[in-house]
Amino acid sequence: MVPVLRAAAAALALLHAGPAVAAAPAPAPDGAPQVFTISSLSLEGGATLANARVEYATYGRLNAAKDNVVLTPSHYMADSHGYEWLIGPGKALDPARYFVVSTELFGNGRSSSPSNTPEPQHGPRFPVTTIRDNVEAVHRLLHERFGIDHVHAIVGFSMGGEQAFQWAVSHPDFADRIVVTSATAKAWPHGIVRLESEIGAITADPAFQGGDYRAEPTNGIGTFGLVWAAWLYSQEWWRKELWRDDFPPGTTFDQVLASFRTGFIPGADANDLILQMRTWERHDVGATPGFGGDVPRALASIKAPVLYMPSETDLYFPLEDARYEARFIPHVVLKPIPSLWGHPAGAAADPADGAFLNTNISAFLEGPPRSE
Repeated sequence: MVPVLRAAAAALALLHAGPAVAAAPAPAPDGAPQVFTISSLSLEGGATLANARVEYATYGRLNAAKDNVVLTPSHYMADSHGYEWLIGPGKALDPARYFVVSTELFGNGRSSSPSNTPEPQHGPRFPVTTIRDNVEAVHRLLHERFGIDHVHAIVGFSMGGEQAFQWAVSHPDFADRIVVTSATAKAWPHGIVRLESEIGAITADPAFQGGDYRAEPTNGIGTFGLVWAAWLYSQEWWRKELWRDDFPPGTTFDQVLASFRTGFIPGADANDLILQMRTWERHDVGATPGFGGDVPRALASIKAPVLYMPSETDLYFPLEDARYEARFIPHVVLKPIPSLWGHPAGAAADPADGAFLNTNISAFLEGPPRSE
């Protein structure tokens, strides 16, 4: 897959949990896939997910005080490598200093998903998992596998940013700092319209068969990729043909469009794509128990300092939505990313975006701790 599509897709040892904290596992190589399993996970919607798998990877080493932890929850259909633009020597999350835990959302095809869960919850019968369900599963992972009950920071891009906001509301004392890039604390109605159009592109394919397909509905997935591409970058990004920076010389506009139709998220399962979009649609910190649907009140409850970094040209999570939400967050630094790269600017789609993000996130993480 060509580099720009990698950026888009990125913008885009079992343990049965119990009440006791398990002994910390032996250190794994940086980025190596690991699995945490919850034998029975009660979901917000009322269903129970048996043998719920949370895929994750770690970078660096947990220190004796357990005060060097940074959580990076994944974004749409991404795996645990989706933050390597931020992780590494000389970057904001240097493994020589931090213990980074990168987790994967339910529905990405590796953590529990419609495609890898047996009946009676296979395919379209897989229950919708919310952002809060994902947060609670990772909360158990951190506590039960590592004995971690507090982190230095949570850093999230896109659906990872949705999780970061939810952590800050559901567990206000868990993190010293919150960083959100290209995300909001609620899926606002215009974004739901977009997601429904992408879901509709998949389900309209006759091969979809209500989710019980025998072969992937490739025409529907291809149309989904084109709809996604229309929102992914800014209008000026397309007008200036900035895709030429990453595609081979001589690539035509028609070939770029074809690549979104055939190679946007290679190998993705249709039910998985839809499940994560349903998770996205239902995100709303105001629906957290105790807040009665009141988003401003939920945001006002956040104790940790928040570095809020929307992309100036994001069509998924518009800058004005971020400005509205930032009004209610007590200790917030709103720092828009000056980029033409739209949504994936928040995941360093362009080198200039990467430098801006690393510089500002690094300074924020090294700043003074929050004052109660």
